[in-house]
Amino acid sequence: MARRLELPRLLERSPSRERDLCLAMVVRRLLSPGSKLATARSFGRSTLAQELSVQGASEDDLYSALDWLAPRQEKIEARLARRHLGGGDHVLYDLSSSYFEGRHCPLATRGYSRDGKRGTLQITYGLLTDAAGRPVAVEVFAGNVHDHETLRSQLTKLRERFGLARVVVVADRGMATRANVEALAASEGTGFITALSAPQVKRLARAGSVQPTLFDEQNLAEVESPDFPGERLVVCRNPLVAEERRRKREDLLRATEAELAQISARVGARRLVDAGRSGWRSGRSSSASA
Repeated sequence: MARRLELPRLLERSPSRERDLCLAMVVRRLLSPGSKLATARSFGRSTLAQELSVQGASEDDLYSALDWLAPRQEKIEARLARRHLGGGDHVLYDLSSSYFEGRHCPLATRGYSRDGKRGTLQITYGLLTDAAGRPVAVEVFAGNVHDHETLRSQLTKLRERFGLARVVVVADRGMATRANVEALAASEGTGFITALSAPQVKRLARAGSVQPTLFDEQNLAEVESPDFPGERLVVCRNPLVAEERRRKREDLLRATEAELAQISARVGARRLVDAGRSGWRSGRSSSASA
């Protein structure tokens, strides 16, 4: 399948030992992810090494192949862009992060951890894909970089490196700061699709731009607001989200009632006689359900 997709030629036009090693690492990552040491050891336990002509490769050989690969990143991304992107296409963009073990990566810093590994160093990486989700380009940022601070560099990449005169960027509301929206709007030939934040939606409702009763008859509607000049606002009611929020609210209410019942039982048994402490505990239970 890798050969049918011409993956070797995407990595490098000319055959080489380094290209074979990089291809072997990609294939091994798909089959059974592991460290470079585990990958090198696996070559002796399967026909993969012979199939890809990497017999005898050590973990040091794999790391050296990555050093060979790094300066070729821009050319590889340009080939992927020519294959998967065209003028006027939708480009999807999002960020993630990974915690980092070690002390020698210049980009590894402390920041918001999506892995839940608080207190560890991390890196942040942004991924550009085509509308079908096929990766086209990736860029690594310092671990303390906020999502919205990375978008402008991606616009430069799309227009200058990939030569796209017209493109539509699809990004989540974490990217949609006012500065980024203004940058997207000012970028000639660039459109964008994103989502408003909950406070923005509430302000639209208070201003009368969005009428909740509209959704009794119609699921989708286009509205206008002076707060968003030149932008199309499409509002919808998502029954799946509504059902999930209803479920969570009922769960919280049941949990609150259970806690209040315990407090009431303690008061009845005279194990909690201080009125101030009783009110404080009740207040905590009520705030949890709110």
